Amino acid sequence: MTIIRASLDADIAAITNIYSHHVLNSTGTFETEAPSVQDMTSRRADVLGKGLPYLVAVDGNQVVGFAYGNWFKPRPAYRYSVEDSIYLAPGQTGKGLGRALLAELMARCEAVGIRKIMAIVGDSANAASVGVHLALGFEQVGKIDACGWKFGAWRDIVIMQKKLGLGDTQPPVDLPR
Repeated sequence: MTIIRASLDADIAAITNIYSHHVLNSTGTFETEAPSVQDMTSRRADVLGKGLPYLVAVDGNQVVGFAYGNWFKPRPAYRYSVEDSIYLAPGQTGKGLGRALLAELMARCEAVGIRKIMAIVGDSANAASVGVHLALGFEQVGKIDACGWKFGAWRDIVIMQKKLGLGDTQPPVDLPR
């Protein structure tokens, strides 16, 4: 049975392996060199330091996916809007894990005061990512053509968004900067 929980320091090696697979084999990320365990440790610490969720999906004792939200842009005014990231281990697609991770991520982001969640989907041909976001109520608000070069071709990005909680109907509760 797969559970979704907050990530632990002990999960970093598995998270790094999953992400490295996507860097080296997919257009879901436009990163082109696999990051080190130290890089991923630092990135996770940055997310957690902002009070944002960093989750893993675990089947038995194996991490089979991860998801997190980080500020859409680094300036403090963006601290109520996050960009989601979701990655599954090879062989784990089509089982509902991406949807479960995204749903839990949205709930936890809303619980800490986030009002908008965005997806910047690498490669407009990434039907699985676009589809899971649409299934959970995201709307496509744009596409930037040919803005990334990976695997010998120009790649688009799809921009999607979803309001969380009160959205923009009221001023936010102050969050850490």
